[in-house]
Amino acid sequence: MTVRNLEFMFSPASIALVGASEKRGSVGRIVASNLRTGGFTGDIQLINPRHATIDGVPCHPSVAALPHAPDLAVVATPPDTVPGVIADLARHGTRAAVVITAGLDADLRQRMLEAARPACLRVLGPNCIGLILPHLGVNASFAHCMPSKGDLAFLSQSGALVTAVIDWAQGRGIGFSKVVSMGEMADVDFGDTLDYLAGDPESRAILLYVEQVTHAQKFMSAARRAARAKPVIVLKSGRHEAGAKAAHSHTGALSGSDAVYDAAFRRAGLVRVQDLDSLFKAAEMLSFTPRLEGERLAILTNGGGAGVLAADRLEDYDGKLAELSPETIEALDAALPATWSKGNPIDIIGDAGADRYEAAMNALLNDPASDAVLVINCPTALASSDEGAAAVLKAISAAAARPRAKPVLTNWLGESAAAKSRAMFTEARIPTFETPTAAIDGFMQLVRYRRSQDELMRTPPACPGEVVFDRERAHEIMLAALARGESMLTEFEAKAVLQAYGIPVAQTIRCADPDSVAATAAEILKSHRACVIKIHSDDISHKSDVGGVRLGITSADEARETARAMAADIARLRPDAHLEGWVVQPMIERPDAHELIVGMSEDETFGPTLLFGAGGTAVEVMNDTAHALPPLDRGLARDMMRQTRINKLLEGYRNRPAADLDAIADVLVRVSTLISDHPELRELDINPLLADNNGCIALDARMRVADPKVAPRRPMAIRPYPTAWEKSVVVPKIGPVHVRPIRPEDEPLYEHFFANMSPEDMRMRFFTAKPHRAHRFVARFTQIDYAREMAFVALSGGELLGVSRLAADPDYTRAEYAILVRSDLKGKGLGWMLMQHLIAYARAEGLGTLFGEVLATNTTMLEMCKSLGFVIEPDASDTTVRHATLTLK
Repeated sequence: MTVRNLEFMFSPASIALVGASEKRGSVGRIVASNLRTGGFTGDIQLINPRHATIDGVPCHPSVAALPHAPDLAVVATPPDTVPGVIADLARHGTRAAVVITAGLDADLRQRMLEAARPACLRVLGPNCIGLILPHLGVNASFAHCMPSKGDLAFLSQSGALVTAVIDWAQGRGIGFSKVVSMGEMADVDFGDTLDYLAGDPESRAILLYVEQVTHAQKFMSAARRAARAKPVIVLKSGRHEAGAKAAHSHTGALSGSDAVYDAAFRRAGLVRVQDLDSLFKAAEMLSFTPRLEGERLAILTNGGGAGVLAADRLEDYDGKLAELSPETIEALDAALPATWSKGNPIDIIGDAGADRYEAAMNALLNDPASDAVLVINCPTALASSDEGAAAVLKAISAAAARPRAKPVLTNWLGESAAAKSRAMFTEARIPTFETPTAAIDGFMQLVRYRRSQDELMRTPPACPGEVVFDRERAHEIMLAALARGESMLTEFEAKAVLQAYGIPVAQTIRCADPDSVAATAAEILKSHRACVIKIHSDDISHKSDVGGVRLGITSADEARETARAMAADIARLRPDAHLEGWVVQPMIERPDAHELIVGMSEDETFGPTLLFGAGGTAVEVMNDTAHALPPLDRGLARDMMRQTRINKLLEGYRNRPAADLDAIADVLVRVSTLISDHPELRELDINPLLADNNGCIALDARMRVADPKVAPRRPMAIRPYPTAWEKSVVVPKIGPVHVRPIRPEDEPLYEHFFANMSPEDMRMRFFTAKPHRAHRFVARFTQIDYAREMAFVALSGGELLGVSRLAADPDYTRAEYAILVRSDLKGKGLGWMLMQHLIAYARAEGLGTLFGEVLATNTTMLEMCKSLGFVIEPDASDTTVRHATLTLK
């Protein structure tokens, strides 16, 4: 749904418990006790028609008997009563409820939602532990203890895990801002809650325990918004088949494949961990550690063995050990004994004291060839570990003022000898680990976070401008198959679709009988050493499984006899299959080529997904594939390729030249465009796709289609760049102007744009004459989610002239607008044109209202708004501000 009325759930001033009980051990008694003892200072009301008081607290007979409507209700009554209770609460004015009750069947669940809908009463649950808000003293749950106050928000689909995590965290001094047991997510789900928490100042990071995602588009949009604001770390169960089946039976809903979940989390900017300990360590790491600018790690140690262990672990992850710059080597030579390691890991010898640690740290923190530092200490009798820790902290403090702060991780080995040093690092919020391998695991969390943030900021179009394709031809081929009542395209048709999208395919000729096979082979053999013969049957998808592919045919007579033999084999092995003929094609002989697979399928949760990896007949055995969500650009395609083992082979080795990686990425981008353009497409296999230094060619292809009007395809989880909203116009007093949606790569244009803005115009737009212009400030404008935001830029001669933008609320009914035109171009019609384009977009999106705040002194903007139909009203609480509102529907 939306974040509407979630403020009543997460910031209630009053709470009612429906189903309070005095029976020992009952949920109603435990929740009542937790509510009373949690420290909540607001009004708490109990409801149970059988009791006048419970433990001395007055008890009301019904919701209608309450003296006023509570902000939040907690429902712990039998399943068949829940819809009626929700209806009573909605009528009484309550706007949020936590339904702890389990056992609601589909009918009761639907009736509950229908009862809540007229009042937009938000429901958390059913079948959940409850809700805990430590900063407000709200314990509306049957958890066994109240967690400490903190700044981590924890959302969990498993109620049992909520209580276990609370207990686990208590022993480690970890506190929470909010603990939310999601339950069955009949209404409030991960998307709604992430949307709310993205703007929650109490929550420094968000932790998720996920069994399955519902409403993938909403989840991805909300997750991307939250991940832009703060770290979001996810622990997902069901990584293997047995776990997935357990998660399925537990949640009662289908879950998508784990590999696709991985791809979705990366694209949303989330960091995935594998266990509870990593969940909290990642939150601590990502919240307090400077963001990585690159992935090159320097390892500083007083023990060579510990450094080697760390380097080995980094190699296991295919991580990058920094190659120190000559300047850094020179600085270390000047500060360290002659016996130091002269490379990375930097072994400063076992007798290293505080001075040596500090000097080495100063050199490494200044090193331009590294992006992070891991410092290791092995306890010896020759030097104080604690003094070494203090020296490291001194160097970090001295470097903190530099524009580019490097992450520093520490590993002080030992137990009692390391306890004080670890406490010093913890107090200074420097990540500290007990072993070198654990420290590298922590570093790789930073690396994964950096990579996921990079993917988050990518906004590829549905159709990149440089991709040449024939959409109509592909559409005709798919429609023709559907008109025949076929869901599988023939190999000839599938290749024709690929050709329409500019993907090279092997020449393919259909033949009806063995004699025409021989004649076709004779023609092909005039220019090729050999040819390939395949059966043509709609009933047989994997031809090689039944001997339906023969390679290396070198004569027409051999081709004829081969076709006859294949027909006999099919009649014997698949008597149910109809053999429509044969396909003959040249045998593509590229000895250095790699066999790849590029595919598409429809995931049950996230919709269309792309697959890439090692191909050929052993694709399942090799199990070397990566998944991604469309749309892709070439950068995302290359990232996808790098996730596979075969990518190292594609980069070349020994005397084998590198494959044309750009050509492979281009195929992935074209397939992504094909998916975006054609909702008929449900499944695609290009296997094998041959790739070498001369490019790519598809030797075989399979496609499955369906009529989207009869069986709609699940929507793409990520909204692509809206190319349709690009246009070129002539502004009379300026000249030709290109208007298009903003892109992340527009960020450099802002420096010159702001330089041409007067302080007064900056104040009119940002309510301050000198807004902070650092990367993160500008990135908020250029890196947007088109599912909820839009910004149109006006460009001319490579310069940014003006911007209009809107940001919709999560229920997508209202949007706030803003506009900024270069000061020297004001009054020339550019702002009017940008606003008209923005209003047209808002109407096309079905938004109901466009609104904004305008300074009362900004008379130019107010006059333009009036002429566009906006209603201008004063702000009752601020005489310097005016509200401008345009009703779109």
